[in-house]
Amino acid sequence: MSARACGSPGSTNVTSTPGSLDGTSRSSDDHYSTSGLMRIGILQADHVDEENRDRFGDYPEMFVDTLGRAADAAEFEFFDVQKRCYPARVDDCDGYLITGSRASVYDDEPWIDELGEFVRNIDRAGVRTVGICFGHQLIAQALGGQVGPAPSGWGVGVHSWNVVHTEPWMRPSLGEFKLLASHRDQVDMLPDAARLVASSPFCPNAAFVIDDRLLGVQGHPEFTKDYAALLLHRRREQLGPAFAPGLHSLDQTTDACTVAAWIMGFLRGED
Repeated sequence: MSARACGSPGSTNVTSTPGSLDGTSRSSDDHYSTSGLMRIGILQADHVDEENRDRFGDYPEMFVDTLGRAADAAEFEFFDVQKRCYPARVDDCDGYLITGSRASVYDDEPWIDELGEFVRNIDRAGVRTVGICFGHQLIAQALGGQVGPAPSGWGVGVHSWNVVHTEPWMRPSLGEFKLLASHRDQVDMLPDAARLVASSPFCPNAAFVIDDRLLGVQGHPEFTKDYAALLLHRRREQLGPAFAPGLHSLDQTTDACTVAAWIMGFLRGED
């Protein structure tokens, strides 16, 4: 398992090549490995605050750590989409994962519009892609769904979702699963082509698939409880009455390892 970065601060093996969305971007000749490993492009939509990065790593490292436990042979490449850094061609990676972000997908930001266009290109190319939290919402919005502030407010701490449709790659299968959550927005309406996978009264559209190629998951399998606690304390005033139960819920066990295995199974196309 290995990792490379594009446009990520602090990396020593970075090739900073902000790319276009149509396969005509600038990139170095050796930017991609020929190792034969499955290549997963992590589309990084935010950064861990610099003062906490030594302790927790940045978001791509969190995913490498989490997914690496479920990946026997995979290589990860990081693309800082806030800096307009993309692969040279959509099919340069075998699959993609879009991270969370403190931004909202409906913010008027050029980088969000560009990421939405890249998602549509991914969809047309048939490259398997997973979106987590912001990424989950971005996929939905880019393909015709609607996203807005959650009617019940912030979703924080450990949340539970019911599986409403068990997919072939969901092994081991669970009737419900728990993950850490940290979101104020959610998918209000799924795209027409989407199939609902998981739901809860708080977050009705918690996970979905589109044409067995795109997967959205609202929860965070990559977060540790210590990092979730940090976010809770940082947003205490914003969270209001959600803070105390969110913090208390961190005593619960999550199914992060199982969901990581599901994600890798999905990206591999297991059936």
